[in-house]
Amino acid sequence: MAEASSSTLPQGVAYPVWKSVAGSVCAVLLAAVFLVAGIWKLTDPLSASARMVQALVPSGLALAAAIGAGIVETLTGVLLLVPRFRRWGAWLAGLMLIAFMVYIGIHYSALMGEECNCFPWIKRAVGPAFFIGDAVMLLVAAGAAVWSRRSESLRSATLILGAICVFAGLMYGMIATRQTGLKAPASITVDGKVTSLEHGRIFLYFFDPECMHCVEAAKTMAKFQWNGVKLIAIPTTQAKWGKYFLDSTKLSAGLSLDNDLLRQTFKFGDPPYAVAIEHGHQVGTFPFFDEKEPEAGLKKIGFIE
Repeated sequence: MAEASSSTLPQGVAYPVWKSVAGSVCAVLLAAVFLVAGIWKLTDPLSASARMVQALVPSGLALAAAIGAGIVETLTGVLLLVPRFRRWGAWLAGLMLIAFMVYIGIHYSALMGEECNCFPWIKRAVGPAFFIGDAVMLLVAAGAAVWSRRSESLRSATLILGAICVFAGLMYGMIATRQTGLKAPASITVDGKVTSLEHGRIFLYFFDPECMHCVEAAKTMAKFQWNGVKLIAIPTTQAKWGKYFLDSTKLSAGLSLDNDLLRQTFKFGDPPYAVAIEHGHQVGTFPFFDEKEPEAGLKKIGFIE
């Protein structure tokens, strides 16, 4: 009876110390993973939604999926840190990991070799090692669930969820406001010459020369019929490969190295990313590049035929 599972012990009865320590260690490690992933999605939903599109989530659902995943991941992390909610957090973490592994498994052939991760800094490519890493986290989640006491106070956990939802709404509202009608810098340097951004239609395309998504997006845009729009391409890294990028993709655009200046105004995460400017003000942003965007959005504002 002394070695009975903690789930069978009456409330208030202590269970072996090693189980408590092991459960706490597993919970804290897993909470760190989910909190970082969730808070990043909530504070930078546009970058997170771009990752969703790259992971084959439909562009129309990507933003909602990013915010929804961020809320659930943040809730999971908080529940894991609070002893009386820990078991709920562990089961929730396990369910999310299983769902994620199933999704990647379904799209494995299309995503093979692609970067697909929840962290904004750690790069992981889809492959066998990807599933091994998630399987390890699943075992950690199982340890946190088995070696934790029974959870209680559903009402308190619901209040935590509500607070996270409010935080998510506030963050999105702030970011959406910044993305509408922003005033562009007066001028930037393009192909070695000072170029005004205050007149006419201008399309700024931010790219990473080593990013295959950026390459494919540029090749697609090279085929568009532009309506009096000046295209300016800005490398976010490896600027020395900027001209080669434009030549190889056949994108007819000027090259600017003023990435730091422009990103003080236009906030975004990973490229590809684009901004449509008319008479010095932002009239559209394009965080998604797939079979529908940015073509549909550019037609809507009259930038292409």
